[in-house]
Amino acid sequence: MKPSTRFLVAATAALLASASQAATLRTADQGDALSMDPHSLNETTQLGFTANVYEPLVTRDSKLALKPALATEWKQSSPTSWVFTLRRGVSFHDGQPFTADDVVFSFQRAADAGSDLRGAVGQVKEVRKVDDRTIEIITTVPLPILPEMLTSLSMMSKVWCEANNAAKPVDKRKGVENAASVRANGTGPFRLRSREPGVRTVLVRNQQYWGKIEGNVDQVVWTPIGNDATRVAALKSGEIDLMQPAPVQDVERLKQDSNLTVLQGPELRTIFLGMDQKRDELLYSNVKGKNPFKDRRVRQAFFQAIDIEAIKTRIMRGAATPTNLMVGPGVNGFLPDQNRRAAYDPEAARKLLAEAGYPNGFEVKMNCPNDRYVNDGEICQAVAGMLARVGVKVSLEAESKATYFPKILSRNTSFYLLGWTPTTYDVHNTLYNIMATPTTGQGVFNLGSYSNAKFDELTSKIGTETDPAKRNAMIAEAMKLHADDFGHIPLHQQALAWAMRKNVTIDQRGDNIILYRTAVVK
Repeated sequence: MKPSTRFLVAATAALLASASQAATLRTADQGDALSMDPHSLNETTQLGFTANVYEPLVTRDSKLALKPALATEWKQSSPTSWVFTLRRGVSFHDGQPFTADDVVFSFQRAADAGSDLRGAVGQVKEVRKVDDRTIEIITTVPLPILPEMLTSLSMMSKVWCEANNAAKPVDKRKGVENAASVRANGTGPFRLRSREPGVRTVLVRNQQYWGKIEGNVDQVVWTPIGNDATRVAALKSGEIDLMQPAPVQDVERLKQDSNLTVLQGPELRTIFLGMDQKRDELLYSNVKGKNPFKDRRVRQAFFQAIDIEAIKTRIMRGAATPTNLMVGPGVNGFLPDQNRRAAYDPEAARKLLAEAGYPNGFEVKMNCPNDRYVNDGEICQAVAGMLARVGVKVSLEAESKATYFPKILSRNTSFYLLGWTPTTYDVHNTLYNIMATPTTGQGVFNLGSYSNAKFDELTSKIGTETDPAKRNAMIAEAMKLHADDFGHIPLHQQALAWAMRKNVTIDQRGDNIILYRTAVVK
C-alpha cells in the first residue's frame, strides 16, 4: 500500500472514530432568544443562550461562585480603580486575537443608548488600556462588587463589529437590527452555525476554544416550542433531548416516565408587577386628567386584592415561593425578617380605592408576556380576575416576548408583569436596576419610574459600603421604604424545572443559565 493511501485510510478512520463520538443535543425552550447580540437585551433566555458563544471577563461556576474567564486575575488598586489581567492565547471565532482593545470597545458598546446592559456599566467612568493584556476600570464611586457586576457583560470583537456595521448594539425598543442580531463572533466554547429566528438555531463546538469543555456535545440544535403540551410531547417522543421549563402541571407525570429525568431547584428570579407612577395621565385607562397609580392607596389596594396563595397553589402548582421582597433567598442582602406580605384583603382594597376617589374602581390595560416566565399568561389572567372583584376592570394584553419586551422597555405600558434575577447575586443589582429612579444607567428596568429620593440615596451607599452590618441596616431601611410605598407588587420566586432524556446530564444553575459545555449525551 502506498504511503499516501495509508495516510488516507488512517485519516478516514480517525474521522469516522471522531464522528462516532460526536453528540448532538436537541433542546427546546418556550420562547426564542430575540437576538444573537449579547448587549441588546438583558433577559435570561437571551443572555443564557449567547453565554455559550460569548464570554465575560469574570464568570461563575456551577455553584455561582466567581471564577476567571477572559480575565485571569483582578485587583482593586484604589477605591475607584480596578486592574484586570487578560487571558493570553484567546481568539475570536474568526481567528482574530482577543486583546485589551476589544475590552475597551465592549464597555463602550454596552454603555450605548441602544444597549440593554447599561446598568452593568452605569457606574463605570472609564476603561483604559494599559497594554494588550491589561486594562484599568475607573468607576464613578467605590464599587467593591464590580467583578460581580461584570459576569453578564460579554466581550465582542472590535474589528468584527466595525467591519460588519455592528459597532453599536441593536435597540429592541425601536425594532432595528444589524449583523450582530443574526450572526455571532465570540470567544466561547460554541460557534453559531445557523440562525432562523423563531424556528431553529444551531451551535457547533469551537475546536479552537482556549478552555476545557466538560461535556461531549459537538452540536446544539435549539428550537422554540411555545405550547406546553407540544414541548412535552416532543420530549417524550424523543424529538428533543432537553426542555425548559418543564410545565408545572406536567412535572409529576414526567417524573414517572422511566425514559426521562426532571431537574428541579430554586431560582433566584422574582416575579413582580409594576405600575406607571410617572405620567400625569395613564396611557391606557379610562381615568382622565390624573394617574391613579401616583396614589399610594391605589397601589396598596392592588397589592391587597391579589391572593398570592391562590396563585401559588392553583397556577404554579406549588412551584413558587410568595414574597414581599424584590429579591429572594440566595441573593446576598436578602433579609428574611422583612419578607412578610400585607394580608390579602379584598374588602380593605375596596375601601382604599374608595378613599382614593375610585369607589367603583377604574379601567386599566395590563401588559404581560405569555412565553417568558413560568405560567406568566395564566398569572396575569388570575391577577385580572382578582382585581375585578374589587372593581378594577383589567384589559389584559398577553403576547410573545418578541413584541412584549420592545413595548414595555420603551415604557409603552401602564401596568405590567416582569421577572428579575440579579446577575451579581447581590441585592444592589435589583435596587439599582429595578427600583431606583431612572437616570443614566440607573433604573433602566424601573419601567414604572417609581421614585423615592431617600431610597436612591441608600442605594448609592449600599453599592459602596463594605461593612456587612452597616450595609444590611441600609438594605433593611431601603426595602422598608419601598414596601411602605408599594413601589412594586412582588409576587413570588418561581422554581426551576428542566426535563430531559435519561441519556442526558447537564449542570443546573440557580440563575437558569444553561451551559451546553457541561452537557453529556450518552
